[in-house]
Amino acid sequence: MSARDDGTYDVTGPIGNLLHTLAQKLKFRYELVRPVDGQWGVAQPDGNWSGLLGMIISKEVEFALGPFFVSAQRAEIADFTVAIHTDAQGVITSRPTLENDLSGFLKPFTLQLWFLVLVSVVCVAGVMMVLEVGEGRIFNDTTRHITSKAGLWVLQTLAQESSWWMPVHNSGRLLVATWLVASLVFMSSYSGILTAMLTVPRVTIPIDSLRDLVAQSDMPWRLEKGALMMTYLNESEEDFKRRAFTGHSGTIPDCWTARHGLVQAQFAAVCDKTTQKKVMSWDFSTTGQCHLYLAQEKVYTSMVSIAFQRNSPYLEPTNNIIQHLLDTGILSQWLNNELGNTSECLKPPTADRSQATQPLSLGAFMGPVFMVLTGWLVALVVLMLECMISAHTSAK
Repeated sequence: MSARDDGTYDVTGPIGNLLHTLAQKLKFRYELVRPVDGQWGVAQPDGNWSGLLGMIISKEVEFALGPFFVSAQRAEIADFTVAIHTDAQGVITSRPTLENDLSGFLKPFTLQLWFLVLVSVVCVAGVMMVLEVGEGRIFNDTTRHITSKAGLWVLQTLAQESSWWMPVHNSGRLLVATWLVASLVFMSSYSGILTAMLTVPRVTIPIDSLRDLVAQSDMPWRLEKGALMMTYLNESEEDFKRRAFTGHSGTIPDCWTARHGLVQAQFAAVCDKTTQKKVMSWDFSTTGQCHLYLAQEKVYTSMVSIAFQRNSPYLEPTNNIIQHLLDTGILSQWLNNELGNTSECLKPPTADRSQATQPLSLGAFMGPVFMVLTGWLVALVVLMLECMISAHTSAK
């Protein structure tokens, strides 16, 4: 709905087309008005209703276009037409993008598997030390510095590097053979998975449901003022839904009105999927890019209808016209015309890249680089400690 220069209003889109059709077929003239509070309509503590539905009850208007999500509570105070279509409420937020992960080189395996690898390294090194010491006593052939040699050997073979030291006797060499096979399988799997993750990375979706929304603190969220969703979340028996109500950072008239803030990632919002797609279409048509993401979860699903006064004489003929428009596919066509560019932005975020694979950048290797720098720093600290210990010993 938009305001004209003379202070009156005009409505466009599928609902506007429907209103013009109703006026033509039922031969009535109309004046569009907006509720003073700008709300859809919810029950107040004193029993009255706000917004458009409040105007229906007070008979200020014959019917309200909405369209409205129908609930049992709303059906008690107004009559609703047959469903224009079925819609769902969900979360709309900023679109996730590909980002470099400092710990990405650790992601090919789970934390549990990395722990088992560490345990294997310690155990194999320990067994090698025991074998070398035992065989040294049997063959009177003691290996000096066996702890450092066994430890370095295990790490070098794990990394598929050649080792200058090898055990001399058969039991130690048998352990070498088994560890070489195990480390080959491990490192081959690791390198293959890591290569795939680096060249075709997955995008992390931080918010894909209402639970995700309330569990994070980086993105504030807003609800539509005076809409069904506020009542639904506030009165829900599920804790995370009540938290979605109590934790919201403010209200918006609707997602279309708040589209600029959504595109600029100032906040997320909970509203109907149709409006979300319309905002997506507008964003892509305006900028040529996709800045928004629709969470996969449907928080609330219901039919969407026009609200009439109780026992309105216009209800039955309106239902007949809507049903005819539905049967002929005209309503669907009107809706599709509003969502022309949506399909591009409904693709998963990984499809935003122009190529299936991407060249590796320095950022992709910042994790290993940081690890190397940390190793250098630790080595420098150890060297300084050794120098201090040596100087202290010499002084004595």
